[in-house]
Amino acid sequence: MTKISRRQVIRTGLAAGAFLTATRCSSAPKGTPNNPASGPQVNANKIQDITLRLIGTGVSQINEIRDRAQEDLGFKLEMRALSTEENNQIAITQPKQYDIFDGEYFSLPLVVPSGNLQPVEVSRITSFDKIVSFFTTGKFNGMPVETSQGTAPYKVMYLTGPDSTEFSPTPTEYVTLIPFQYNADTLGYRPDLVTRPIESWGELFNEEFKGKTSILDIPSIGIMDAAMVAEALGLMTFADKGNMTQAEIDQITDILKEQKSAGQFRAFWKTFDESVNLMTSGEVVLQSMWSPAVTAVKSQGLECVYAPLKEGYRGWGGGVGLSRNLSGIELDAAYEYINWMLEGWVGAFLGRQGYYSAAPENSKKYMSEAEWAFWYEGQPASEDMVDPFGKTLEKQGAIRDGGSFDERFGNIVVWNSTMDEQVYLVQKWNEFIAS
Repeated sequence: MTKISRRQVIRTGLAAGAFLTATRCSSAPKGTPNNPASGPQVNANKIQDITLRLIGTGVSQINEIRDRAQEDLGFKLEMRALSTEENNQIAITQPKQYDIFDGEYFSLPLVVPSGNLQPVEVSRITSFDKIVSFFTTGKFNGMPVETSQGTAPYKVMYLTGPDSTEFSPTPTEYVTLIPFQYNADTLGYRPDLVTRPIESWGELFNEEFKGKTSILDIPSIGIMDAAMVAEALGLMTFADKGNMTQAEIDQITDILKEQKSAGQFRAFWKTFDESVNLMTSGEVVLQSMWSPAVTAVKSQGLECVYAPLKEGYRGWGGGVGLSRNLSGIELDAAYEYINWMLEGWVGAFLGRQGYYSAAPENSKKYMSEAEWAFWYEGQPASEDMVDPFGKTLEKQGAIRDGGSFDERFGNIVVWNSTMDEQVYLVQKWNEFIAS
């Protein structure tokens, strides 16, 4: 596989920045405080001295990605894997604790007003024109994604200017995050324990699975899954599941409290690992899940299905943004990291877990024909499918749950969202969890 070479780094100006620093130091008069004997050598190695601090969720803060980036780019990365709530809280309140923010687009109405992210310059992103269109133009296969409810990434993609914290409804040269992964989420289940296909969100409240279901304990996302269930069962309807009224929030949380009181839920999870453990242990047989959690269960030799439900999917998108504190060669390094993430290797790595790449054309170069056909085109596996860690996920002949990329993303009915009544939502959700 092709690696980003040192020459590519130099061409973009990162190494050049270190060289200029060294040149300035070497031109200072000898014997001055600015020109110690080791000065030019130390500054020439400034690239190797850089350490960028990343915060994000456990989904993408992966040691193998960090190690490959360090090998390809020549500087160090420190990754902190956090829950979604912790990640947003640090982004908003502790700007000096990170250099790169890896977050979801639905979080941006909370994070961007803090002023702690600096707009990303489109002109510095080498593969921006290869990013999937629903991020950059708000359309997918020619159809506007605004037909889906919630915070579609395009709605919070652009900023009005280089120092702005205001979202632009139309494309500009400044963006909030550069996307690198996204998915169409649904319910996961253990077919060996459920013993029949799961085809509707409504099954999460089915008494048949009483005490063996789980919903994720992230208010902005958990409430969406609950809404999908309630609508599927005809318990209530929403004008916009992505922007509920207080009355709608009251009604759906009352429904959740009733389900909890009746013993429907075994547990509530906040992190990737918690969801995997609940499913592998058999404590839970049907639950809210993320795609790599399903693959993690499969990698342990257990059956797990990511159900293509008839009501459609809940969509989400994640990307990386820049701290306001970044400048100079550290800022150059951060741009190099972002460009590296779009270059293809990361997209292929995450693709083998079931995620999609923001620049699929680039990732395709790092995937075999069999992998691309299975993960993106929905074709039967022509060989065993193996995850990024070498474990077999699917046997030859298997078909990806939900089919092709176009089928899955053509059936998103709501995106993860920050609502106008977000404070009220969190209050009511916490009441439900504590009830």
